[in-house]
Amino acid sequence: MAFQTEFNFIPPKGYVDPNGVLHREGVMRLTAKDEIAPLQDYRVQKNRAYLVIILLSRVITRLGSADSINPSVIERLFSSDLAYLQEFYRRINEEGSAQIKTQCPACQHEYEIDLGQAWGIVSYPLERIFQEVAYIAYHFHWSLDDILSMEHRERQLWIREISGINKEINESRR
Repeated sequence: MAFQTEFNFIPPKGYVDPNGVLHREGVMRLTAKDEIAPLQDYRVQKNRAYLVIILLSRVITRLGSADSINPSVIERLFSSDLAYLQEFYRRINEEGSAQIKTQCPACQHEYEIDLGQAWGIVSYPLERIFQEVAYIAYHFHWSLDDILSMEHRERQLWIREISGINKEINESRR
């Protein structure tokens, strides 16, 4: 298995170029030279905080259809995107992966998400959604659209209610 050196990412907001075009999907690479070279840059030597700007301008190889990625592009990113890209860079460098383990606060189901994909839209495991929809639809005969339009927490409340009703019915039959 080859070592992965390029990682796809989608920042929270994206880069808006001077023409007003939004650029979202990008690629970041890992090379040792990209970490060493910025230290020799006069702007970094003058202001150490500028290191992140130079570093990201070197490791981001693509951002939407932007012609080139240079320090001025990185300087014009939204603050949330800059923070996201710093964390993304740290994660892929230290852990070799953009995967993070997380847990649903409503049901405590554990799963992994890819930090590089669709930031801000954390997807719930598809298999789990199918189970929830099937359970609610079977018992209440609600439409797929109605069930999927609910927030996860609301679906979990209905599942608990259905489960409670089923328990009561089963206990009364004994």
